[in-house]
Amino acid sequence: MTRRIWDISQRLRPGLPVWPDDTAFRQERTWQMEDASPVNVSALTLSTHSGAHADAPLHYATDGADIASVDIAPYLGECLVIDARGVGPLIEVADLPHLQSADRVLFRTFERFPHSDWESETTAIAAATIEWLAVQGVKLVGIDGPSIDPQSSKTMDAHKAVHRHDLRVLEGLVLDDVPEGRYELIALPLPIVGGDASPVRAVLRALA
Repeated sequence: MTRRIWDISQRLRPGLPVWPDDTAFRQERTWQMEDASPVNVSALTLSTHSGAHADAPLHYATDGADIASVDIAPYLGECLVIDARGVGPLIEVADLPHLQSADRVLFRTFERFPHSDWESETTAIAAATIEWLAVQGVKLVGIDGPSIDPQSSKTMDAHKAVHRHDLRVLEGLVLDDVPEGRYELIALPLPIVGGDASPVRAVLRALA
């Protein structure tokens, strides 16, 4: 029996909302069949943090590993999706009373994902919550917002907590149509040498 799949990726396209002052997505056709080329080929210009993406430790630590060097095992396996809509500006430990054993945790915070507009006020994750999740054995945290820290943060407390415990991070996921519960996560980053992040094609698959 075929297991249901949820695509939780953003579509990469011109006009894709990006972090303020970050690189806009651009696609340019470099070879065109209309010009007698036997194939079509494009060049892409984009931020490593475009759409659904995986942060590398290099993003938040000068001595951190690049995305080509991290173990890909955390990006593949059973995960728990938690509905965190309406919890406030930060997801606190008290918001997770229903968390049982899980290696990977994804948080839904948007009522509807803002595909066309950049949202500057989003729900992030408290550093204490990252610490608590790490103690529970979680090795990957993901969120539908653009960052696990607030956009206004200059201290990057959640990212620093992730670094202390060597957790992996996914951001920019689209979880609108995913009921709270357990799934198989597949969200592999590209092995970009020197990359501080990588876009991912993130999907969830029903466990049975």
